[in-house]
Amino acid sequence: MEDKQSFIAEARREQIIQACINTLEELGYTNVSLTKIAKTAKVSTGLISYHFSDKMDLINQTLLYLLNKKLDFISAKVVQEETPSSQLKAYIGASLAYQVANYKNNIALIEIVFNAQNEEGIPYYRADHGEEEDPLHTLLKEILIEGQQKQEFSKEFDVEMICVVIQGAIEESMLKHKNSFSFEKYADELTKLSLKVVL
Repeated sequence: MEDKQSFIAEARREQIIQACINTLEELGYTNVSLTKIAKTAKVSTGLISYHFSDKMDLINQTLLYLLNKKLDFISAKVVQEETPSSQLKAYIGASLAYQVANYKNNIALIEIVFNAQNEEGIPYYRADHGEEEDPLHTLLKEILIEGQQKQEFSKEFDVEMICVVIQGAIEESMLKHKNSFSFEKYADELTKLSLKVVL
């Protein structure tokens, strides 16, 4: 019985988070309110308050949800490959494939990162996260380091710098729309360029 209640509560939380994503994508961060999210989710604001302490708690949980969804999708593709070269290809391909399939998530993520502020009033994108590193950055770094250790990749490049270049190229395409931009061609070109640098 307890497991069933826990499952229902988790499903309800995800429903509210999805409504938050939809509202962010449709109205933008500055126009989001619990009332508007409740309307999108077709639930009461009281139910949202039962699952989340306040609007910022919901926003933070939505951000975490978006980051984890992206990480899970990309890492699942990477672990299927055996060599650093094929893992790098999978990382780039999966990153761009996720963006095509989850355009709404991209908008919501950008709305939060560039508009939400922490308790000190500092926008999230400018906040100092200390020693905490982006898990996707860590995953890419591990692929490049392993490639160098196995002598599959050259040791002539700086791992940290190439991580920034590859991730920057991926993130730059976040707001591109599949109707006017070929993600497949972009993935091929970025993969070719990246392999040329690391091999």
